[in-house]
Amino acid sequence: MVETKEKKKTGGLAGIVAGDSSICLCGVEEQSLRYRGYSIENLAEHATFEEVAWLLLRGKLPTKQQLRDYQSHLMKQRDLPKPLKAILEQIPADANMMDVLRTGCSALGTLEPEIAGSDPFKVADRLIACLSSILFYWYLFHTTGKRVDLNTDEMTVAGHILKLLLNKTPIEMHRRCLDVSLILYAEHEFNASTFAVRTIASTLSDFYSAIAGGIGALRGPLHGGANEAAMELIESFSTPDQAEQGVMEMLAKKQLIMGFGHRVYTTSDPRSVIIKELARLLSVQAKDQRLFPVAERIDQVMWREKKLFTNLDFYSALAYHFSGIPTKMFTPLFVFARIAGWSAHLLEQRSNNKLIRPISNYIGPVAQTWLPIEVRE
Repeated sequence: MVETKEKKKTGGLAGIVAGDSSICLCGVEEQSLRYRGYSIENLAEHATFEEVAWLLLRGKLPTKQQLRDYQSHLMKQRDLPKPLKAILEQIPADANMMDVLRTGCSALGTLEPEIAGSDPFKVADRLIACLSSILFYWYLFHTTGKRVDLNTDEMTVAGHILKLLLNKTPIEMHRRCLDVSLILYAEHEFNASTFAVRTIASTLSDFYSAIAGGIGALRGPLHGGANEAAMELIESFSTPDQAEQGVMEMLAKKQLIMGFGHRVYTTSDPRSVIIKELARLLSVQAKDQRLFPVAERIDQVMWREKKLFTNLDFYSALAYHFSGIPTKMFTPLFVFARIAGWSAHLLEQRSNNKLIRPISNYIGPVAQTWLPIEVRE
C-alpha cells in the first residue's frame, strides 16, 4: 500500500507551466517559434547570430552601429587565460567534448569570477565569445600538438568556429549555414537545459555554475546528441531503398530513431524546414547523390509509418556534415548557440527571482517502524 497525494500525474512535467518568460514563445497551436516576438523564419532569413544574441539578452534588435560594436567586442573576447589553456592541455584527448566544455566553463569561472554589481551582460558576452575557443584549443592541441592562436579575423561566431576548425577562410555558404543554425538553436523556452540553468540561478548561484549545469543537462542523449545519432543513421545506408528497409526493421523492433518528434510541437518543427533547405543546397554544392536522398527517404518513412516529423536535429546533421564539421562536434555546436538563450533566461530569472522548489507526488511506503537489526527479517 502506498500513500499518495491527489495530484495530476505529470511525467517529465509535460504540459506544466513552470514560470513566466518574455524571451521565447513555442506556439503549440500554430507550430511556430518566436524570439522576443520575432518569428524564427524572419530571423533566419535576415539576421545574424550576433543580432539574435543581442535580441535575446537585451530585449530588442541592435542598431547597425550597436551590432558592429558588439561583433568587435566579441572578437576581442575570444582568447583564453593561460591557466585555462594549461588545464585544457591536461584533459585527455579522448574526453567527451561536452565534458571539455563543462570543465572549461567551470575553470573560467574560477579565473574570471563574476563580480557582484558588474555589467549583467559581461559574463554572457564572454561565454558567447569564447566557448568555441575552449573546445577548439583542446581539440587542436591534441590533434596537432600545437598551441593554436585563438584570435581569428572572422567577424562572426560562425566564421570564427569554421576558421579555427578548418584552418582556412570558410566559404560563404558554409559560414551562412552555420550562422543560421546557431540562430535556430539559440533558444527554445523551458527545455531541460534551460530549466536547469534557471533552477540553479534561482538559488542565487553564480553565472558559471548555472551555465555548467546547462551544459551537463545538454550532455544527456535525450536532450542533446540527437543530430549525432541522426548522422550515424543516415551514413549507415547506401541507398534510399536500403534506408527504408532498415528503418522499417528498426520500427518493427521498436528501436528509438533520433531526430524525430518533439515534446512541444505536434505536427511539425518550424525550424526543420529552414535547416532542411540549407542541407539540400549544401548537398547540391557537394555533388552529393547519397546522403540527402537517404535522409529524405527516412523522413518520408517515419511520417508514413508513425506520423513523426523531423525536428531541428535531423537535417542539421547533414548541414553540419556538408560544412566539414566532424559528427562528434554536433552537440558542442548546440552549446555555442544555446549559451545565448541560457544567459537570457538566467538574467530574466534573477530579475524577478524566487527559489524554484517544486513538490513531488509521494508513492513510497506508508509509515514504518524501526526495528532492531536482530529481529529484522
